[in-house]
Order: sequence, then structure tokens, then C-alpha cells
Amino acid sequence: MESYALLLAATLNAGTVLAIAALGLLINEKAGIVNLGAEGMMLCAAVAGFATVVHTGNDWLGFAAGMGAGALLAAIFGLLVIWLNTNQYATGLALSLFGVGFSAFVGIGYVQARLPEIPKLTLPWLRDLPLIGPALFRQHPLVYLTAVFALGLIWFLYRTRSGLVLRSVGESPESAHALGYPVRWIRLAAVVMGGALCGLAGAYLSIVYTPLWVEGMVSGKGWIA
Repeated sequence: MESYALLLAATLNAGTVLAIAALGLLINEKAGIVNLGAEGMMLCAAVAGFATVVHTGNDWLGFAAGMGAGALLAAIFGLLVIWLNTNQYATGLALSLFGVGFSAFVGIGYVQARLPEIPKLTLPWLRDLPLIGPALFRQHPLVYLTAVFALGLIWFLYRTRSGLVLRSVGESPESAHALGYPVRWIRLAAVVMGGALCGLAGAYLSIVYTPLWVEGMVSGKGWIA
């Protein structure tokens, strides 16, 4: 029974990383932008978040640093793709390669550095329930916030006027422009938001999921283990 609880808990922990990044890329896709540089943004955000926690001891500042790094790279990507009309796929791949190299270079100074233990959110009584207690009610708060955000994003996209505008910009930009909506700025905002979420995913990976920085875990490149 305990092994199943641990398996479920580990699945939720690992799935949170993918869920946050997927939500960010979903926002990009709804705006009509395909960003293949998600891995590069996550890597840069991972080292930014990890370094911030090493120096401050505050994991939430680390998350903020990761989101900032992801948003900055996404803004650069957006300017190149939306304003300069560069190829989305080539620009995304270039961003991914940049993130791999940059994070490996910056992360050299943090190899084998360890973070302080981060407390998990435990709910009295619920945490002691068999199977579901250890699996569901002993997670980092960001796990629960991700689930809430996913539901909120679904509501935003399909139940609000702003969500309709965002989808119309992605599906029919000419019509949205004809109606007076600033298509480029909306797309840029969506790209930056998506980048911030990818950055949050990268920071979560290096701060919570594997709080130890080493090299050579993904395709022989710099990453965390």
C-alpha cells in the first residue's frame, strides 16, 4: 500500500512540471504561435531559480526568478517572430539550443550545491489517510496551485470575452485585426505569459523536484539530476 502511495505522489510531483509547461504552451498555441524553445526557457529558468534559492534561501523568490527568465526569453522570441517575421520553428530551435548551452555554462558554479529543505504542505487528518493521504496531501503548494490554475485557464479560454479574443487572434488574425484588436500585442502578451509558465516549470524542476545541480542528464547537455 505504501509503495502505491509513493508512486502516486511521485507521479503528481513529476507531472506538475509537465502540466505547468503545457499550460504555457497552450496559451501560445491559442494565440497562433508555436514555440519550440520551451526546453531552452526551462533550462535557463532552472538555473536562475536554483541560483536564487542558493543565495537567498527563499524558494518563492526562486520561482519568481525562473518566471522572469522564461518571460524574458519568450519576449525576445516573440519580438523576432511577431515583429521581424522570422520562422517560428527555426527561432524556437535556436532558443532551445541557446538555453542548453547557457544553462550549462552558468550552472558550472552551482554543481553539487544543495538547497535547504523545502517544507511541504500537509493537511491535518487528511495526510494520515491510507494511500491518498501520503499521495495527495503531502505535496508542495505549487502542485495544488497548478491544478487550480489549469481549471481557471479553461474557464478563461472558453467562458470569457478575453479568452474568445485570444482564440480569435490565433485562429483568424485578419478578422481580429479588422475588428480593431492589436493582434501583435496580444500575441506578444500570450508568448510572454507562456514563457513565464515554462520558466516556472523549470524553476520547480530545479528547486523542488531535484534540488541538486549537476551536468549531463539530458542528451549529454547541462541539466539537473
